[in-house]
Amino acid sequence: MTPSVVQFERTPRLDARTHEKRIGLVILATDHTTEPDFARIVASDRIGIYVNRIPYANPVTPDNLRAMQGELEQGAALILPDDPLDVVMYSCTSASVMIGDDAISRTIRAAKPEAQVVTPTAAAVTALKTVGARRISVLTPYTVDTTEPMAAYFAAQGFELDKVSCLGLTDDRQMARIAKDELVAFAREAMSDKSDALFISCTALRAASVVARIEGRIAKPVVSSNLATAWMCLRLCDDHDSRPQLGRLMTLPLER
Repeated sequence: MTPSVVQFERTPRLDARTHEKRIGLVILATDHTTEPDFARIVASDRIGIYVNRIPYANPVTPDNLRAMQGELEQGAALILPDDPLDVVMYSCTSASVMIGDDAISRTIRAAKPEAQVVTPTAAAVTALKTVGARRISVLTPYTVDTTEPMAAYFAAQGFELDKVSCLGLTDDRQMARIAKDELVAFAREAMSDKSDALFISCTALRAASVVARIEGRIAKPVVSSNLATAWMCLRLCDDHDSRPQLGRLMTLPLER
């Protein structure tokens, strides 16, 4: 015989939030990498990570990347719908080039007006300037057609590009499976001796976990898409801890 259920007369005391800071991630349906990277680098007892996925269909082409713009507002709106977010990060580097940082920010803020918006491209620009880079080399997993607009974006931001290399892939699920040792090897080949830093594009790549290894090989700072967004999200959430094991960028402050 089961006992009668007794309801406490005292109502539980509620904290204001489950986490002091909230970061929303708007990521692609096919993304294998952003969530694990943010769980490893950003999430903590103080910072909560909340994720929503939006439709995306391979191959990675300029047209398919632009097509995501219509999904961004709803994608952000469905992350804790009744609660404000401190930061919203849209996790696609190549689409950020095609759609534009400002357009992405406006669209996301239509759903989350209180949030600071982070894109991989804008975060990478800030990160590269923070490590003191004026001349850069760029490595992407994309085809030439998708890489050329990426190179033009960074040139328009004032960087001198010494070398731009790409791997010719069109499926972001394959990009996520590139072996980490291969990422290190290709990064070494992609780096020009003239450059101050290397940028590795694409949130699908597992590059953030090997940035420190690459820096040890090329003796120059390395910025990857996910490392740049993780760094910026942490700093915007007032986490200023130095994490040298993750690379030079993660030891530096964000100048606001």
